[in-house]
Amino acid sequence: MAGSTMTFVETLIGSVKKVKCSWKADDATGAVTGTTTHPYSGRFIGLITDPAAGGVQPDDNYTVTVTDADAVDLLLGAATANRDETNTEFILEASMAGVAMSQLTFNVSGAGNSNEGTIYLLIR
Repeated sequence: MAGSTMTFVETLIGSVKKVKCSWKADDATGAVTGTTTHPYSGRFIGLITDPAAGGVQPDDNYTVTVTDADAVDLLLGAATANRDETNTEFILEASMAGVAMSQLTFNVSGAGNSNEGTIYLLIR
């Protein structure tokens, strides 16, 4: 996607794995996709979307999905068309699935052309 970027910082902290995904949406489609370097196994214990961490805040009600190698949305639709453009939001463990030895693909859509944000995923 032209003009889009997605950068990952993948950290193991004790038994918790933290994936930080900084993104900038495509300048024509308002979407961006990227895949982690490492495969993961475990239960998702939290997902945080931070629109203020980017340079230009995303459009309201943008969508985030995190998919596995089988293209299953492991967030179970919890971040579909409902992410806020100004407030940091947290999705609880009960609203998400887990992953079994798969790289994770982060997908952002409806964010607005060239807009930015950060996603944090915690896995145990």
